Amino acid sequence: MSVDMNSQGSDSNEEDYDPNCEEEEEDEDPGDIEDYYDGVANDVEQQGADAFDPEEYQFTCLTYKESESTLNEHMASLAATLKVSHAVAKLVLVSFHWQISEILERHKSNAAQLLVEARVQPTSSKHAMAHSSHHCAVCMQFVRKENLLSLACQHQFCRSCWEQHCTVLVKDGVGVGVSCMAQDCLLRAPEDFVFPLLPSEELKDKYRRYLFRDYVESHYQLQLCPGADCPMVIQVQEPKARRVQCNRCNEVFCFKCRQMYHAPTDCATIRKWLTKCADDSETANYISAHTKDCPKCNICIEKNGGCNHMVMRFLLFSADFCWMCLGDWKTHGSEYYECSRYKENPDIVNQSQQAQAREALKKYLFYFERWENHNKSLQLEAQTYQRIQEKIQERVMNNLGTWIDWQYLQNAAKLLAKCRYTLQYTYPYAYYMESGPRKKLFEYQQAQLEAEIENLSWKVERADSYDRGDLENQMHIAEQRRRTLLKDFHDT
Repeated sequence: MSVDMNSQGSDSNEEDYDPNCEEEEEDEDPGDIEDYYDGVANDVEQQGADAFDPEEYQFTCLTYKESESTLNEHMASLAATLKVSHAVAKLVLVSFHWQISEILERHKSNAAQLLVEARVQPTSSKHAMAHSSHHCAVCMQFVRKENLLSLACQHQFCRSCWEQHCTVLVKDGVGVGVSCMAQDCLLRAPEDFVFPLLPSEELKDKYRRYLFRDYVESHYQLQLCPGADCPMVIQVQEPKARRVQCNRCNEVFCFKCRQMYHAPTDCATIRKWLTKCADDSETANYISAHTKDCPKCNICIEKNGGCNHMVMRFLLFSADFCWMCLGDWKTHGSEYYECSRYKENPDIVNQSQQAQAREALKKYLFYFERWENHNKSLQLEAQTYQRIQEKIQERVMNNLGTWIDWQYLQNAAKLLAKCRYTLQYTYPYAYYMESGPRKKLFEYQQAQLEAEIENLSWKVERADSYDRGDLENQMHIAEQRRRTLLKDFHDT
């Protein structure tokens, strides 16, 4: 990135799930490269890259009807085996996360205990305590026997109280969680018990949606797409913290936690990190500003490109430095890891609590600044991607080659975004990682990846100065660094 002598430097270059919702076209955010995982493999593989991709993950996008059919198929099969109603079979499946082999194994060893654990049958002792009465235990009114209803636990309540109970719970968004009204009774109400108690079709439709939501969310192989008003369901064979993408709304997320994809950081760690960033956002505000002072002339500059290699050219002097550490860029060729590695104070445990608190804040800000910087670079490089697309279109219109001839430029920008996205999520990983040989290896690989990404970013921003072979070779190196790090440190 080059910087002009200006005060502002310049770059040279959960709603409710609705199975009947209508499909709508969504505007794409011009600040994102949503498909940067697609279409770049060939350019890398042609350079002889290792065929193993640690992010490779098989998944299927199901419509509402397809996923409902899958659920009903499992339910019907289990109901026949357990000799229970379809509604009870669903509750058993929910309780055991639709792990049919485990359910059958438990049924084989103790069929009665299986239903108790699934909360569809009471224990024998609780069942013995139940007694017959013509009084509703909620409203305490005398009720005719035919108007008293109960689950398998035999806790009897009048129809009116049951209707109010079910109505309130469904209005609050409860699906399979509708349970007995008796104190300390956890028995769940099967859906064929609840439906007749709901007073309106609107409420029944809501209940159907909540049931479907609960069935999918309890299934170990299924996830609802978190996209706004999207009815799609993602199906996998083995649930892992892997990248999946909805083929309807293009939402990209981690299958395991349904949050933004975050490799190599695991789901629990990224939750801690994002919570900490939100809590400490005011503390870190000063480093979120987009300006810094040039280390050579103190002029205020702004980074408006993704590359962290800053170049300033004046009549009397020039400066090449790193945006992050403001150090001389020449040293980054061989000592780049010094910029991305936090140097722990080995004597901090022997110092005062105030000193330890300051050290903890210093460490957090170190990682937070780099996390934020790569996020900012992703946004700026998305603008570079748009400029490249416009440039390609212009060349094609002027008969300077076909779109295929220049597509490698677009692929380079997409691969850059792919690599930088991974690099951004290495910083939460490193922040929570315990010191030791494994962390040293991780920091080494992180630094190697960062160095190659900056080289690629430099060349993408100056694509006209490099031939195709040079650019694709740099793509290959950066992607190999990324894959190596994920292979060694991404939780499998």
